[in-house]
Amino acid sequence: SEDIKKINCPVFALNGSLDMQVLSRDNMPVIRENLPENPLNQIKEYDSLNHLFQHCTVQNSLNYAAIEETISAEVLNDISHWINSVK
Repeated sequence: SEDIKKINCPVFALNGSLDMQVLSRDNMPVIRENLPENPLNQIKEYDSLNHLFQHCTVQNSLNYAAIEETISAEVLNDISHWINSVK
């Protein structure tokens, strides 16, 4: 949290709600509480996405290779829009 307080550039923090490696319920509140205010910051949790931002269920959230989707189109779209907003 001390390092997050020192960030002075725009941040897009994203997490999948079914990420079993970086738990959103633990990760996102710390970022929200400590990230300095910046109108370009975006913090977003994606429902039913795993660590690789693939749509999944709890039962297959860690079975990356069995999921056909490489990465959610919504996430790619949001990343693209965010990058273009900070130019």
